[in-house]
Formats: sequence, C-alpha cells, structure tokens
Amino acid sequence: MKFAVSFFSILVLVVSGVLFFQYQAYSSDLETGNGAFHYSQEIEIVYRENSLDIRHHFKNLPNQKVKIKWPENATNPTCFIDNENSCNRLSEEVSYFEKGETKSQSVSYIIPIEGGLKDKMLLQNVFATLTNGEVSYSVIHISTDSKTVGQWITGLPLVGQQQLSLVNYTMFSGNGTASDLYWQAGDLKAQEQTPVLTIYAQQTISNDFLKSLENLKFLNDEHIAIIQEKNPVAQHDERLLFLPTLTAQAVEQEVILSQIHSQYTFENSPAWLTEVVASYLVKGTIGSEKTKEIVQTLKDYMTASQQLAWQEAMDNLGQEPISPVTMDKLLSTVLNGKTSYFQLNATQENGTYPLLMEDERSIYVDGIHKKDVHVILYEGQVLYSADTLLPYLGYTAGEGKNGYYVNSDNRTFRFPKESGFYVFNQRRYSTISDPIIKIVDHYYVEEAWLQRLFLVELQKSDGRIQVLTQEQE
Repeated sequence: MKFAVSFFSILVLVVSGVLFFQYQAYSSDLETGNGAFHYSQEIEIVYRENSLDIRHHFKNLPNQKVKIKWPENATNPTCFIDNENSCNRLSEEVSYFEKGETKSQSVSYIIPIEGGLKDKMLLQNVFATLTNGEVSYSVIHISTDSKTVGQWITGLPLVGQQQLSLVNYTMFSGNGTASDLYWQAGDLKAQEQTPVLTIYAQQTISNDFLKSLENLKFLNDEHIAIIQEKNPVAQHDERLLFLPTLTAQAVEQEVILSQIHSQYTFENSPAWLTEVVASYLVKGTIGSEKTKEIVQTLKDYMTASQQLAWQEAMDNLGQEPISPVTMDKLLSTVLNGKTSYFQLNATQENGTYPLLMEDERSIYVDGIHKKDVHVILYEGQVLYSADTLLPYLGYTAGEGKNGYYVNSDNRTFRFPKESGFYVFNQRRYSTISDPIIKIVDHYYVEEAWLQRLFLVELQKSDGRIQVLTQEQE
C-alpha cells in the first residue's frame, strides 16, 4: 500500500513538474495590465463520498485586484495552504485576490454530486474562474478510488492514466481551459490522439478512419475530445463533442462548428448562419442543405472582386457578436447596396429566401410618407410591395382561389398563378412578363406594370420616390 501511494505521488510530482516548467514559460509574457489578463492553472481533483474535492492553483496572476467566480454549487471555498504565500492575496470573504506581487495563489472547494457518479454523467462548469482572466494553459489531475472504474474526459489532451492498488489516476494538460468533466463507466478508452483531437470509443477504430483524419482542415489547433455515443449529450463544453457515428465528414464538420463557436460569439442566430461563416473560413461548404443553397446563391450573385471582398470580410470578423443583422451590414457593404438577405432567411423556416437588393429611398404616395411600402431589385426588375402599396391607391389586394386579386369600385384585376396573362374587368390580356410576382410569401408589382395598370406617375430623386395617382395630378 505504501508503495502504491509513493508511486502515485512520485508520478504526480514528476509529470506536474515537467508540464509546469513548460506552461510557466509559455504564459509568463501574457499578463496584459490592469484589465484583461492571462493566467495558468493546475487543478487537483479527488472524487470521494459523492463529491469532487478540488484544489485549484492559479499561476501568473497580475498585480491587480482579481475577482473569483466560484461554481454555482461549490461549497466550502477556502484557502489551500500549499506554501507560506499561497493565500496571502486571498480576501477574508474568499471573493477576490488582492493586489500583490505574489503570482501564485491556491484555493480549495467541494462540488457535491447528488447520488454520486453515474454512467455517462456530464458535470458542467465545475471550476472556479477569474473575472477578466483568460486561461492560457491548464493541467488537471483526477483521482478516484480504485473500485471506481471508468473514463474521465475533458477537452484537454490526455497525458496519461494509471490504475494503482488504491487509486485510479488520470491527467490532462494543454493550452486553454476546460469547464466540463465527463464520466463514463466501463471500457470507454482513448483510441487515438492528435494535436487537435482525442477520440474516445469502446471499440477499436479502423485504420482507414484514422488515415482519413490526416487530411481534415480545422480552424485552429485548440484541442477537442470526441466521444462516440449513440445518444449524444445536448448541452456541453465546446471542447467536448458527442458523435453517434465516427466518419471523417462528421468529425470535420462538428469540430469546425465547435471551434467557430469557441472563437466567435453568435447572437440571435440560427444554426445555418454558423455553418455559412464556417464554410467561408475553411473555404468549403459544410452543413445543411439550406447552408449550401445560401453559399451557392452568394457565389452566383457576386462578381469575382465581390467574392474576394466577402472572403476577406469573413476572415476578419473580429470579436464583435455575429448575427443576421451584422452579416447583412457586411454583405450590403460588399454589394454596395442594401440587402436583408440573412435576416429574411432567419425568418424562413423552410427553404431559402432569394437575394434581394433594397431601394433605401423613402416612398411617398400622393405626398404622404408610407413606411410600409418597399421597393426591391430582383433579377433585373424593380418591384414594389403590392400588399402595402395598392391599398393606398384605392384598391383591395390579396391572394384568392385563382390567383392574386386587386379590386376598386370600377376596376378589377386577377393575376393568375400561371404566367402569360392577366384578367382586367373580366377580359383576358396576354403578357410577356408578369405584372405581379410572388416572392416567398409576399407579392410585388413590377414598376412598368404599376404605372401602366394602376395609372400612377413615378417621380424619383436622391432621397425619395413619389407615387402620384392620376386623380391627384
């Protein structure tokens, strides 16, 4: 027994010493002053009596007051006396580190696990963090009783694990941080590890699959753990991925999407928007059919120079939140005209909305500003929103059984769903082009037909479009 404990202690000390020499050197230059800063951390976890007992060592702290954010369910947060200075900056209420020269501080806390560890258990946000701090490097040690058999997983690379007579020990280390722990009982094992991926599966994975991983393109080199699981966990750390089937295509797509979520913030955005951005960042389309249609629409619409400008915009998105609104602003700049392409598609659950350019001028009907009337440019045509404009001209307008109906006291129109004709006052007239066009759920009237059929004059200036009825003249 003494031999097992001694061996375990020596293993921890040796491996920890080597790794901390590496990441102390890595992170020593990363302090950034009185605001945001980088720090390193070593976390020792012992699972016993239905809880995680955690010793958390913060390294490379800045000489400024630093607030500690404890996990929501953490209990007994306190100092951990590692050396004579390990808590000399910790406030009495253990809520922050005071300003000081000591760069390393150590704390301890307990994370209760009601009912104890269960198979396929995800423990989320279990570690303390520092406000305005970003973790540059992490080392995590996990120890359990030798009778507790299974696999611990974090998003960090697996360094090694030992099954000793009294304890099972697992160690992870790598750039960045981890917020979640995953536990699975049984024979789940790390089958393959690369600088970017560790793949955990119960069955040995094929050489053909491993070979296919060599050609995959990723956005960055931040490590991700992939767990083969028939019933994937819905919510989890972005450095953990659960896949029911291991294929090169699934791995590439899910890793890229996970990386892009860790690299950028998406605000009020559908899933396909993330896929669109990811497609441009890896210069290849990934994701749903809607994503593929949107990427292809943009490609077909843009000139070569616009495509280059759009690619450059995607490569330089920065840290601002990404949303359909921000994407439309970028697209409008590239196309040198206003469009709400991404916003319209965000409201379209089925299929895609076409790429329309919008005339930004104010619309006036007989001298009165009409905010609900819109003018768009689509496939070389200038179109006015029929549903909102025609009532201002004295007509009722709406979809009926046999087409789109527009009626006034003495003028009646029917524009059938079939192209090639319209009906005016019960008389049929053949057409080469369509006076009324339906785009998704909205009807538009083409500009020339608007003037011809509904007897209006259009006066255009830089800031407005005047729609004048003949009676007003």
